[in-house]
Amino acid sequence: MTGGTFWRVQDAIELFRWRPELTVEEIPAPQRIAPHAYAIEAVVHSADKAEIGTGRLIVLHDPSGNPAWNGTYRCVSYAHADVDLEMVTDPLLAEVGWTWLTESLHSAGAEYHDASGTVTAVSSRSFGELADEPDRAEVEIRASWTPEMADHDITPQLAAWQALLCTTAGLPPLPDGVIALTSRLER
Repeated sequence: MTGGTFWRVQDAIELFRWRPELTVEEIPAPQRIAPHAYAIEAVVHSADKAEIGTGRLIVLHDPSGNPAWNGTYRCVSYAHADVDLEMVTDPLLAEVGWTWLTESLHSAGAEYHDASGTVTAVSSRSFGELADEPDRAEVEIRASWTPEMADHDITPQLAAWQALLCTTAGLPPLPDGVIALTSRLER
């Protein structure tokens, strides 16, 4: 696939049916990493419309290939959500967070290789003038992978990223056969 047809990837992202709990919009993409890039940002909302998670996805494309990616495409993801205070002290949270990514990719049928990333869990307690602020706990998953896209179809990668965001934010998966009805990506 040449850079001249990168518009197919952009169109697929813009036409993807996002879950109604997600608000997704295009954001400026990095310009120096690859000849072609497209970036989106998502906010995950609870049933009462409270923000419970955020994320970004950048799709990079270098028609000449990139040895560091071992391919011509690279997906770069960020997912963040508040978690229960007890959860952040679990020494297995990092491994579980990484599993959220890999299981999301596998469940969506998103073929990939050369995945890498970090899972960070942080708790914070306020003191002094901020002592009245509640304790907080957060998990952050930063990852990248080289997608294998049959017929240049990025849809499974998008479904996997959506599942990662929702899992990180604590939303249950959509039941089999249920299709989210949402509008096009906001421009």
